[in-house]
Amino acid sequence: MSVASESRSPLAGDVDAYLHYIAHVRRLSPRTLNAYRRDLAGFLDWLAAQGITGWTALDSQHVRQWAALQRRRGQSARSIQRRLSAVRNLCRHLIRERRLSHNPAEQVTAPKAGKRLPATLDADQVGVLLDMPADTVLARRDRAVMELFYGAGLRLAELAGLDLNQIDFAEGMVRVTGKGSKTRIVPMGRKAADALRDWLRDRSAMAEEGEQAVFVSQRGTRLSHRNIQARIRHWARVLGLPVPAYPHLLRHSFASHLLESSGDLRAVQELLGHADISTTQIYTHLDFQHLARTYDKAHPRARRRKPPQAVDDQE
Repeated sequence: MSVASESRSPLAGDVDAYLHYIAHVRRLSPRTLNAYRRDLAGFLDWLAAQGITGWTALDSQHVRQWAALQRRRGQSARSIQRRLSAVRNLCRHLIRERRLSHNPAEQVTAPKAGKRLPATLDADQVGVLLDMPADTVLARRDRAVMELFYGAGLRLAELAGLDLNQIDFAEGMVRVTGKGSKTRIVPMGRKAADALRDWLRDRSAMAEEGEQAVFVSQRGTRLSHRNIQARIRHWARVLGLPVPAYPHLLRHSFASHLLESSGDLRAVQELLGHADISTTQIYTHLDFQHLARTYDKAHPRARRRKPPQAVDDQE
């Protein structure tokens, strides 16, 4: 995977080596790799336009000018943050490779992006979606897909990549490979397990010989990300759901409903496979003010002491 540039930059070889590193050593997802490739190709084009042909000529002012240009071109704060992160990580790699002595992007900050809370379905809306009539093979497959999204909180890539040997009905568990090739084991819930059993009774008649994917298309091969998204949108329309439905909407709803019921933020973090608890807070509509209120109510050192009672001088 190489960076595309109208005029091949003399720095492109180092970027190609970095892309190879994050693809084969860090094993980032194809989607993340494509984002890195696009962002770094744009950065290289800008460097070439500035006449910068060596990494040692790059300084923090150049990076700030490039980030400011993104803003003037109407890029969102979130997009600029992502692009700066790509450049920052590239520079860290170049330092390890002794191509740079310092990181010129380290102190460059992007405009702050407002927190965008994820949409969720309420329990009744989830019920409408999951209580769909499963009277055909495809309907039983789609119900099992949606039950797993909501019952186990899976990501789209995790569900699409699920193989038969990753399902443990005896324990009611699913072993999935998440971001950064990290494996985690999550409970799938009784209804998800029942829906999955119903689908697996039909699957053998659809799947190609030797296919290991849990969910297959009518062609008998692994169900693609796009097909999964399309089928969930289809059922939302058919069932008259008032909002568009998509895989992550069910994952958001799983997290939000679980947190509302349990209040256990750490457990939800582990089930979702989040490395950072702040990500879980965004997914579940939890903010630091809520944590502060919980602390104020629960922690002995935070509780307000009762004012001392007045002493009667006559006693």
